[in-house]
Amino acid sequence: MTIFCALATALASIGAAEAAPRAVTSLPDGWRFIQADPQSAETPTLDDAGWQAVSVPHDWAIAGPFDPNAKAAGENGFLPSGVAWYRKSLDLKPQPGRRYYIEFDGIMERSGVWVNGHHIGYRPMGYVSQRYDLTRHLRTDGRNMIAVRADTSAAPSSRWYTGSGIYRHVRLIETSDVHIPQGGAYVRATAISDGQATIAVTTDVQNDSPVAMAVKTEVVLTDPAGHEVARTVTTPTSIAAGRTMILPVELMLPRPRRWDIADPARYRATIRVLAADDTLLDNEDVRFGVREARFDPATGFWLNGRNFKLKGVALHQDGGAVGAAVPVAVWRQRLTSLKAQGVNAIRTAHNVPSPEFLDLTDELGLVVMDELFDQWNVAKTPEDYHLFFGDWHKRDTLDMVRRDRNHPSIILWSAGNEIHDTAYPVQAKAALRSILDIVHAADPSRPVTMALFRPNVTKDYDNGLADMLDVVGQNYRENELIAASRQNPKRSIVGTENAHNRSNWVPVRDYAPFSGMFLWTGIDYLGEANRSGWPNIQNPAGLLDRTGRQKISGMERESWWSERPVLHVVRNADPGAAGPSTDGAGGPNQPVLPTMIAVATPKPKVALFDDWTPQDRTPHDETIEVYSNCQQVEAFLNGRSLGTLPINQDASPRRWSVRYAPGEVRATCRDPGSESVSDRLRTAGKPVRIELKPDAPTVGSTFDDMVYVRARVVDANGVTVPSAAQKLHFAVRGAGRLIATANGSSVDHTPFPSPDRAALNGLAVALVRGAGKGHFTVTATADGLKAGTADLDATR
Repeated sequence: MTIFCALATALASIGAAEAAPRAVTSLPDGWRFIQADPQSAETPTLDDAGWQAVSVPHDWAIAGPFDPNAKAAGENGFLPSGVAWYRKSLDLKPQPGRRYYIEFDGIMERSGVWVNGHHIGYRPMGYVSQRYDLTRHLRTDGRNMIAVRADTSAAPSSRWYTGSGIYRHVRLIETSDVHIPQGGAYVRATAISDGQATIAVTTDVQNDSPVAMAVKTEVVLTDPAGHEVARTVTTPTSIAAGRTMILPVELMLPRPRRWDIADPARYRATIRVLAADDTLLDNEDVRFGVREARFDPATGFWLNGRNFKLKGVALHQDGGAVGAAVPVAVWRQRLTSLKAQGVNAIRTAHNVPSPEFLDLTDELGLVVMDELFDQWNVAKTPEDYHLFFGDWHKRDTLDMVRRDRNHPSIILWSAGNEIHDTAYPVQAKAALRSILDIVHAADPSRPVTMALFRPNVTKDYDNGLADMLDVVGQNYRENELIAASRQNPKRSIVGTENAHNRSNWVPVRDYAPFSGMFLWTGIDYLGEANRSGWPNIQNPAGLLDRTGRQKISGMERESWWSERPVLHVVRNADPGAAGPSTDGAGGPNQPVLPTMIAVATPKPKVALFDDWTPQDRTPHDETIEVYSNCQQVEAFLNGRSLGTLPINQDASPRRWSVRYAPGEVRATCRDPGSESVSDRLRTAGKPVRIELKPDAPTVGSTFDDMVYVRARVVDANGVTVPSAAQKLHFAVRGAGRLIATANGSSVDHTPFPSPDRAALNGLAVALVRGAGKGHFTVTATADGLKAGTADLDATR
């Protein structure tokens, strides 16, 4: 007891009045920006009055222009790259016994950070969160200058669009000298039953004060409704000056409500670091979920006692017209749409995403494969992370896992994607072992996989590399992975990246040990246009286009994956479509291309259309194609029944060959109780007007708020005119702002901030947010068309 009394006295000498809760202050505004590399940009005395005023998150590259000679070329979507600086004045007077950190969720890339001219940190990777200690460099008069250099000039450094600048959130964190370091709070359920769950909470406590401290932690658990359900306090522990200790506790949680894809219930652990006399030193809240997830070699994936397939998609981080600085509202629209069509899993390709992305998957009930790297020691592009892997991968891996390990949505870590080191097994095994050891130590609750690249070529299944993984993952070649499972029945397996064809899905569906698959890709994304080349700016392999609109490939996938009755009708203009499908690919008589060619090259000429408006209006042969999980579907042309067809067990679409006539095509589910499930296509006339429809009637005014206002060029009967390509001009009047416009095109080079956007297949969107509390109106005009309007309300 004597030592604890002495330590408590030492703390009191610092001053109890200075002990206070952690303060977290967002830093979105007041930044000055220049897309250049001026001398002495880090110095406090630099005159930056001529720099542009911006808010962060900020992706300066997305504004363009698109340029066929861009240094990063098609890999970066022909958008610019280079060096940029950001500066912000910080009015902060440091107090004794307090520490001050600045935290960046992402700076793209090769970033450096200065405070008052002192260099305080550097990070080559653009995706990792960074926290820097400002304390000893802060001025006591409060006049402090933060400077950040972001450098994408070494290009190409990625195979997809990365964005440029401070493209994620920034915050100031104030704590006591005795505090929880970044990623230092870890909460997990170690045992779960219907009556009780054991919750293990480990808290790293760092003592940056000049003396030893007696410290204890108090942990309070609250349920999803906010009611306290458990509480505990540890006995005081002495932590030497300059040292960090891990303080573990266990709490019994009665009658746990499990986090699940159908019920994503989240609890909260409030962790308070206290001195021996109960003075508050630091605190942190952790959202967590109670759930049991496992991979079984014989039966695949299990969540909370249920066995089901992972029906996943891979996603890059760009948000289309907003670039890499993606508001939560954009991800909410996209993820909600994907889940509605049967997607239950997300793979972050090929990097750890933003914290708020994972908050959203937690909230929506989507399980996640969180991926670390796209390359290790062997390059894929000349300036990529292979230059830094040896020096940085351990720290980056640890920081990523510690940051994300409390998210219940994450069920699997991925150590890498198509890592080319596997051609050199000794090197590859050493790198993989390094990553595995770090991940397992930081998070013993989850397995690790990686997306093996042509493992039969590099003998990964024979030389032991594959069996280092907790779950064996392979990209494409589903039958190869099935063979590897049968070769060694102790292997748990998952398709880490898969093509859209029926021939890719059916083996996964029908082989019990196959845990599931992750399609390449869920959403069209900017970049990776090097194989297709200019004028293409994107990879169009998604279930959704860049505006978040469902594509025909998404309609078909929904009919395979959704658990509710689904029916979509499209027009198939392929002359051979009416016959039996023999290609095994899900598309009409189109060959199954080699995997790496199929996902990275322009697709064959489109034969599928979401309309009944062919260019040829004279009688000719057309095919009605229906994607549905209904057991029986009946099709109609202008009210005349074309007959009823049963479901195809190979998941192929149902098709009716007809002689074209203008009017209406309709398909209806004939299963008992599902007769209301139907879809129709109508022939469009001449374009007459623009119709605007916002995704929501209200929108906030912060960065993370956004609403899509969707424009359709329609005829007199309100039918979308698929040939309409008029240039639409969007404008906002009132308490709102136009952020960007888009149409999802692969070849439209109009800068995204432009208010003018050509309709594509009769469609375009405006992205808007509020500008303070009030009402605003969005209008869209075009020559020869009646204008469209939409009214929205803005909230602060």
